Amino acid sequence: MVRLNPSPEGSRATGASRRRFVIFTADDFGLHESVNQAVEAAHRHGVLSAASLMVAEPAAADAIRRARELPELRVGLHLVLADGRAALPAARIPALVDASGRFPDQMVRDGFRFFASRRIRRQLEAEIHAQFLAFSRSGLVLDHVNAHKHFHLHPTLLGMLLRIGCDFGLAAVRLPREPLWLAGSRVSRSGGLTAKIANAALLRPWLALLEQRLHTASIACNDQLFGLEASGRMDEAAVLEVLARLPPGVSEIYLHPATRSGAEVAASMPDYRHRDELAALLSPRVRAALDAAGAGRGGFRDAIRFRQLG
Repeated sequence: MVRLNPSPEGSRATGASRRRFVIFTADDFGLHESVNQAVEAAHRHGVLSAASLMVAEPAAADAIRRARELPELRVGLHLVLADGRAALPAARIPALVDASGRFPDQMVRDGFRFFASRRIRRQLEAEIHAQFLAFSRSGLVLDHVNAHKHFHLHPTLLGMLLRIGCDFGLAAVRLPREPLWLAGSRVSRSGGLTAKIANAALLRPWLALLEQRLHTASIACNDQLFGLEASGRMDEAAVLEVLARLPPGVSEIYLHPATRSGAEVAASMPDYRHRDELAALLSPRVRAALDAAGAGRGGFRDAIRFRQLG
């Protein structure tokens, strides 16, 4: 397989990587009907090219129905292993979820538990397989895989994702590496730049490990990601700023669009401006800036073909 970034560090120096390709992705597809409505509108009338599906959330069936009617929308699996619902019954994975079948939002604690317990790892493998299987049964083509809150940075989860995903046509995985310049931009979260640089430094070895393991497994990934630092606030100004400084290679710009905002969509997102993110995807100014950038567009599988042709 031709990778989006053929080597962990060297691809951005090649002639092909001087070209630009943009993937606009909506995360949390299936979480809520208002998210599904936004995904459909942003794809039909805006710049959205991909969506990441949460297969066990309440509106997943509605999301799948809409996706089947949007043949150009590239859909991937948004693995949920924190702050969301499991695909398996709670009785099958009692070490992972509460009695209602919901994962807690305690990623640091659970990250240590995943390392320490073979019993928990067996349950994790079963749940990850169940989510891949649910996606497969949807009949949709698997464009990419990522994890809710980017939990696939965890080496244990990544290994399971790669091992199980190979049986389901896994071709591409999100690399959540955001250029540091966005941390100092006006659309960044509040907080000191020094702290943000320190956080980026802490993430760097995990990102390098993720990229290296994807390279070894011949799994494609993006060169850079936009949307982390301004998560929940990727409004028109934020997207325009990214497009104005769009680097070479494959860039994924991910958002959380919905026709409602904040806790109406999910209790864990009280400050998310979902409607502003939808407006950004529908913005004529964003479309014009994307046209002006002259970049290729589509999903991850389109980006793979783009690299092959380049």
